[in-house]
Parts: sequence; structure tokens; C-alpha cells
Amino acid sequence: MKRLFEQIIKFGLVGFLCFFIDYGIMVFLTEVFNVNYLISSGISFTISVIVNYILSLTFVFDTKKGNKAKEFVIFIVLSVVGLGINQVLMWFCVDVLGIFYMISKIGATAIVMVYNFITRKLILERK
Repeated sequence: MKRLFEQIIKFGLVGFLCFFIDYGIMVFLTEVFNVNYLISSGISFTISVIVNYILSLTFVFDTKKGNKAKEFVIFIVLSVVGLGINQVLMWFCVDVLGIFYMISKIGATAIVMVYNFITRKLILERK
């Protein structure tokens, strides 16, 4: 239980950093370059996933015994699903509910973070 708690804390710290990367790039692209919020959100999400992959496999998940190429493919597949969840939530919150995109991103990120932890833990650490 202690190991799981430590892992959740590490995952949270990595996620916190990656959230700022994701959020910052999204706002920068949308506000400075007038990129549509869904496109900027997709770009920022993708960049943060790359950083998250490196940090997660370095500091969070115990995957040393696995095939790195296979782990990367699994990570990408899980991330693409996460991107889909993110984009649907962003669209729904902004276009359907009328919530400002910057606020919508916070909620979408929280939901995707839970999905990411559960799926990565179950699949990447599978013995």
C-alpha cells in the first residue's frame, strides 16, 4: 500500500508538470496565434504526452523488465485514447455547455489523468 501511495504521488507530480506544459502550450497557441482551441489542445496534449512518457517510465512505473518498444506502443495507444477523451470533453464543455476553454481544459485533464493512471498501472506494470 505504501508503494502504491508513493507511486500515486510521483504520478501526480509528473502529471502536474505535464499539465502546465499542456495548458501553457494550448493557451499560447490559442491566444497568441489564434489557433482553434481543439487544434491547440491536441498539439499541447501530444507534446505533454511525450514528456509524460519519459518521466513516467523513468520515475513512476516499474517497467524495467519489459520490451521498451512494446511499452512505447502501448503508451501511445493509451495516450491516443486519452487524447480522444480530452478532445470530446473539450468539445462538449466548450461548444455544448458553453464553458470557457481554459476552464474546460482543467476538468478534461483531471478526468484523463485518472484514466491514464489506471490504464498505465494495469497494462504497463502487468507481471
